[in-house]
Amino acid sequence: MEFHQLRYFCAVARTGSFTRAAEEEGVAQPSLSQQIVKLERTMGSKLFDRLGRSVQLTEHGRTLLPQALAILRQANEARITLEALRRGVGGHLSVGCIPTLTPYFLAPRLIDFARRFPDVELRLVEETTPKLVELLQAGKLDLALAGLPVSSPEMLCSELFREPIRVVVGMGHPLAAQDQVRLADLRGEKMLLLKEGHCFRDDALRICRRARMPVHSLFETDQFSSIFPIVASGLGITLAPQMAARTAEECRLLPLEPDTFRRVGYIRVRRHAAGTAQKAFVTWLRETVREEDWNGGPG
Repeated sequence: MEFHQLRYFCAVARTGSFTRAAEEEGVAQPSLSQQIVKLERTMGSKLFDRLGRSVQLTEHGRTLLPQALAILRQANEARITLEALRRGVGGHLSVGCIPTLTPYFLAPRLIDFARRFPDVELRLVEETTPKLVELLQAGKLDLALAGLPVSSPEMLCSELFREPIRVVVGMGHPLAAQDQVRLADLRGEKMLLLKEGHCFRDDALRICRRARMPVHSLFETDQFSSIFPIVASGLGITLAPQMAARTAEECRLLPLEPDTFRRVGYIRVRRHAAGTAQKAFVTWLRETVREEDWNGGPG
């Protein structure tokens, strides 16, 4: 068993496709498939069921996956730690983040970055996207996590992942009995939205326009934590990114048909050179995202 075989195995499990996994890993599909076959021989078990153009993990594959991820994570942590020691990563780093990412994505993972790079003095700012762009342009932030795209020619946008958007309804709502929601099902529903300025509000409004749904917002706020209890009461529904939706109690989370996603990434000013701390943070972000599944079920 070799590290690259485990990496290919996790990529296939994450993407559900040998083709997409090969594209992500930057190798030819036949080479990747051959390494998976070698891994299966080493393990003495079939790890994937080949179903036409898609693949699914077998029971043995599902058992191996968390252990493979743990091995790769530990190896990567060791590599980054040694690289940080070699390069002497330190200094100040100011990072901005939108409210729909801070509590669900960044906050639970940030201690890992702090442990790996103890000499980096990190400062965090939570704001809406327009305010983050202003702070970046003013030189008060080094980079920011936000929904993409960001329409500013001064900003360099880099995508990290695509996150499924879910319809959130109360357990007693008629839609709660369905396995998925079509756009047409949204018509006539009372929608709860984030306030203007939040980039996810724009994502939600685009979906409503596609559904030809007139939006008469019942309630607007800065936090999903205020929206979900109202949804649970049956007074309306909402659209939410999967990470946030998973915190909604007494609610049903339903996928949209067709599948709908939001793009998440980081932005920085094009003309500003990235320092060692910023480069380390971006590398850490990408490695963190690579280890996790952003296309899972409704939670």
